[in-house]
Amino acid sequence: MKITGVELRRIAMPLVAPFRTSFGTETSRDVLLVRVVTPDAEGWGECVAMSEPLYSSEFVDGAAEVIKRFLLPSLPAEVDAYGVGRALEPIKGHRMAKAAVETAVLDAQLRAAGESFGRFLGAERDRVPCGVSVGIMDSIPELLEAVEGYLDEGYVRIKLKIEPGWDVEPVREVRERFGDDVLLQVDANAAYTLVDARQLAKLDDFGLLLIEQPLANDDFVQHAQLAKQLKTPICLDESIESAEHAAAAIALGSCSIVNIKPGRIGGYLEARRIHDLCRAHGVAVWCGGMLETGLGRAANVALAALPGFTLPGDTSGSRRYYATDITEPFELRDGHLDVPAGPGLGVEPIQEILDEVTTATEWITL
Repeated sequence: MKITGVELRRIAMPLVAPFRTSFGTETSRDVLLVRVVTPDAEGWGECVAMSEPLYSSEFVDGAAEVIKRFLLPSLPAEVDAYGVGRALEPIKGHRMAKAAVETAVLDAQLRAAGESFGRFLGAERDRVPCGVSVGIMDSIPELLEAVEGYLDEGYVRIKLKIEPGWDVEPVREVRERFGDDVLLQVDANAAYTLVDARQLAKLDDFGLLLIEQPLANDDFVQHAQLAKQLKTPICLDESIESAEHAAAAIALGSCSIVNIKPGRIGGYLEARRIHDLCRAHGVAVWCGGMLETGLGRAANVALAALPGFTLPGDTSGSRRYYATDITEPFELRDGHLDVPAGPGLGVEPIQEILDEVTTATEWITL
């Protein structure tokens, strides 16, 4: 395809409630959207970088700058989604920015061809089971109330954010209140060290699906050591930035489950590579979330319909995070979300809503 131009659009999306993790609290999302325009179709990509470099080294201002200065000028005159990856490979890092560009190109490519994201990626289901991520609360009663609400909505899996001082007790209270039948897992976002192994081992008593990213994102070796001391399976998130990282983690025994976040690893093509690698090695995968709008959620739901995604992901309904989404909202039905079947992402931004939440736009002619 020949790209005639690219629009970078910043939007401000307030969250329905503060979302607290071990690295900080978010009350709104400053989202960077990439719109690629070709003679045959337009495509959208959502950059999942946060406002500050807390989850990873990337942040939204930096992503916008690197897209303008380095990524877009590196694209050839004629390009498809596979060509985006090859053209951007010499540029180190910036995977969230690269993912946004690649996704927008892929969306335009698939819309022009009349093919859906799910079909292109290899989805085998038309709907996917959904879990929900529950942030750190001010009190256990508040946590229990939130979990009860999500279970009443139909979510089939609960993920609790944890940190030192907020781990064993809230997990115990949730398990005692809602029983052993609730699929329950925890996410530390790298808040612990190997010194905390005994404390983390106390979580073995609660029949958790997994403990996600307990240690530093750059430490495969200590995760492998920790895995030998826990009964609870270890899942890696921030540590996995490529298929090569996933292969290393599997070989070292650093994890037995992988959370695939397309933005973190550079896009949906790399996500499919990691899915295929893990499936070949009998390693379960699930699709994580980064508080995406309906655009990013549509692509994640399509990815989660691939056969290797055997655990419910963080593909929650739109109202979990936003009172009003920029697309038609994703609605939970019997604990599942439907996989969009239309061309490309299968969803469109609602222009009136998009304009209301837009804080800045920039048009770049290629």
